[in-house]
Amino acid sequence: MFLLQDVEGVLRSGLKMSVTSWFLVSSSGTRHRLPREMIFVGREDCELMLQSRSVDKQHAVINYDASADEHLVKDLGSLNGTFVNDLRIPDQTYITLKLSDVIRFGYDILPHNRLVRPVWFDSGL
Repeated sequence: MFLLQDVEGVLRSGLKMSVTSWFLVSSSGTRHRLPREMIFVGREDCELMLQSRSVDKQHAVINYDASADEHLVKDLGSLNGTFVNDLRIPDQTYITLKLSDVIRFGYDILPHNRLVRPVWFDSGL
């Protein structure tokens, strides 16, 4: 499972940057930066590869909507489904992700992964 997280950078002058970076945070605390483009989630040949038998080779897609500065997730007809906040999302339908949403691909039982918004500046932006 993953938590959706965003980080708004603060410049040294104290001005807020106009760019927000979004991350998926795994249950182990590993952060996966979400690019401002489409990424595929699955077991093989995907931008976000998950090692689980309950995840299809190409399981889901996460897309970025620049006009709304938000990410959307779509299940690609996977056998075991994609879940947002423990609710299975319909196949081939984009669902808008919100801050602190918990996203799960397949049926792995792991501690919650959430999307969160830290208050610190990430110099890796």
